[in-house]
Amino acid sequence: MWLFDAASGRDYRRVAAAIRYVVARREAQPNLAAVARHVGLSPHHFQRLFVRWAGVSPKQFLGFLTATHAKRLLRDSASVLDTALASGLSGPGRLHDLFVALEGMTPGDYRREGSGLVLRHAVLRTAYGSALALVTERGVAGLRFLADDDPRGARALALAREEWPASRFIADPAAVDGMLGRLGTPAAPALLLRGSRFRIRVWEALLALPEGAVCSYGALAKRLGDPRMARAVGSAIGANPVAVLVPCHRVLRADGGVGGYRWGESRKLALLGREVAGFS
Repeated sequence: MWLFDAASGRDYRRVAAAIRYVVARREAQPNLAAVARHVGLSPHHFQRLFVRWAGVSPKQFLGFLTATHAKRLLRDSASVLDTALASGLSGPGRLHDLFVALEGMTPGDYRREGSGLVLRHAVLRTAYGSALALVTERGVAGLRFLADDDPRGARALALAREEWPASRFIADPAAVDGMLGRLGTPAAPALLLRGSRFRIRVWEALLALPEGAVCSYGALAKRLGDPRMARAVGSAIGANPVAVLVPCHRVLRADGGVGGYRWGESRKLALLGREVAGFS
């Protein structure tokens, strides 16, 4: 899977710095030379580096940040949501099926807080920075990008232990590589997620959004039954423990703004730029 095609952390940090620079100066429309100079590279070298990481040129990326483009994407994605979520997720009889399909857990497993599960973990270098990955024999339980001040993932692992208090944790890079290596194949692993019924509904709705599509928090709340739940939807999105695979980066503000992201706005913008470039 493209996400795990990692290059150096230094390159990602340079691209992230360039994204922050472009976002802050969007109205001034900075040119290639100005952005390259900001990150200490020649224009030619910077252009190649940026395209490799973000999937688009710096000029194209700047265009994707405009409110007009974002609003068009939001309008286009309304029909995606209508189609993908037409069956609804509100029926109580679907609770067991929902847990098994998305989580690989039964409601009983959930109540026992993962008792008996073995979570194997490793810190991986990905295309968008280092991340802590968690897997079990039943699926992927977590993918969390690491903060700059947590390079070895100690804090991220401590948080995972709090979320899975009855599970056993084992460092096992080989098992993690083997599980994640199946992503994008017919034998792709399930997603083993723990959360309230509402959060599970939000995460499943995100999985219905195809690559290259986006929606607003309000539109997602409306499709889940109540447009006044936009704040609760935002909270559920912010609690998503599996970056990229549960694509919370595809949700924007209603005005076309980027909005927050658990693992940083620069990373969200890079992910969106890469996806939108291939599907616009």
